Amino acid sequence: MRGRPKGSLNKKTAEKIAAISAGGELPLDYMLRVLRDPTQEHSRRDDMAKAAAPYVHAKLAQTTVTGKDGGAIVLQISKDDAAL
Repeated sequence: MRGRPKGSLNKKTAEKIAAISAGGELPLDYMLRVLRDPTQEHSRRDDMAKAAAPYVHAKLAQTTVTGKDGGAIVLQISKDDAAL
């Protein structure tokens, strides 16, 4: 295996994060702190959850479902199924 381990930061990115951290709290840390603070208003905590979510959870990719050879999906319903 060559190079950096998967997920490790390159030198420039690591230096950038270190410089931002040295100046105080990171934006994501701030959002999570407000989100977890039960003394804050619910609307503010909701706003912080919405703002922090893209940094914590991956977005699901859109998928297209098709039938055989990319064609339409064909549903076969028997008379017994239709009664349900």
